[in-house]
Amino acid sequence: MLPSIDITQGEFETRAARLLDYIQAERLSGVILFDPYYILYFTGFAFIPTERPIAFVMNARGEKTMFVPRLELEHAQTKTKIERVDYYLEYPYDPHPMHVLKQTLAELGIADRIGANHDGYPWIFGYRGPSLSQLSGAHIIHIAAFIEDMMAIKSDAEIALIRESAKWAHLAHRLLQRYTRVGATETEVSLQASQEATLAMLATLGPLYSAQSMLWSGANAGYRGQIGRNAAIPHALANNIPFREGDVLVTRAGAPVWGYNSELERTMIIGRPTEEQRRLFEHMKRAQEVAFGALRPGARCSDVDRAVRSYYEEHDLMRYWKHHTGHAIGLRYHEGPFLDIGDHTELQPGMVFTVEPGLYSPELGGFRHSDTVVVTADGVELLTYYPRDIESLII
Repeated sequence: MLPSIDITQGEFETRAARLLDYIQAERLSGVILFDPYYILYFTGFAFIPTERPIAFVMNARGEKTMFVPRLELEHAQTKTKIERVDYYLEYPYDPHPMHVLKQTLAELGIADRIGANHDGYPWIFGYRGPSLSQLSGAHIIHIAAFIEDMMAIKSDAEIALIRESAKWAHLAHRLLQRYTRVGATETEVSLQASQEATLAMLATLGPLYSAQSMLWSGANAGYRGQIGRNAAIPHALANNIPFREGDVLVTRAGAPVWGYNSELERTMIIGRPTEEQRRLFEHMKRAQEVAFGALRPGARCSDVDRAVRSYYEEHDLMRYWKHHTGHAIGLRYHEGPFLDIGDHTELQPGMVFTVEPGLYSPELGGFRHSDTVVVTADGVELLTYYPRDIESLII
């Protein structure tokens, strides 16, 4: 039997209460949030953002409204507990959706100082329209930093969902490793592993499961083109590459669970590793362990990255460096804060990070493990638990 497997209405109400306290402390007339992940965080409404504006609106009295296009009306009514859902007919239309939003703001008494994550709906998918400040004549106060700070400390329920995600990512990765073989391609292996893991997840969780993700609909695992020398490109794209003897492989596995994500990555090698492959693998693994040891409450994100960079410098590895040590994760697969020397955020219990220092050799490929961890009162707990040693990752 699973623990609580969704964010309760009580938790959404607690989040809204914290936002209301902020509105009142900052003397705002209200807030308007356009970011889809912010809307999901405060309402539980997951949707695909397009050129049609969608917003969550709350005034200084705590009255909440969803603002959606007509095609999302029933969707928003079903997926949220917000009684008022205002809608416009279509975009582009006459009147323009933002003029309908203007009427909503007037009815809620939102004017003068308005908190928002963006001055109007962002120009995505070809959208065009007036800014919020042009529309209302109000002074727009950017509040994204406050919301990001809220999202950075995960509740017990959020951590439980990320833990559940890690479980199905583990299965997807296990199948990915099982099916990878010389002559097969990343496309066929990724599809087979992801489909089987998703079907197993659905057979176990049944109708309880909901992905609530615009990117993935179930457990997934693959290589994203990080095969052979291409593995030296940290964010390569899948290209149906066939596997060959001697390839270094960098994987990725995850599973959106009620909107929440984990990240599992491993470096695997087809055939017996060469001495240089083994050397870089072991340094990468040790650098990740250095990061684990540096993650503790009261330390700063920059301290963790600096510890890893010191290890690289000590062992003459900086020529293989390409990116920081990691990032937070939750509703988005990349969140802040970041394990980077430029981020001095203090680590606190409940923060969830990926830990993924990498080494990248143009001649050999990339070497990167990524594990999802939660900061605890005395260090970190690994939520992902796939084997990390080289012998377990030889195909």
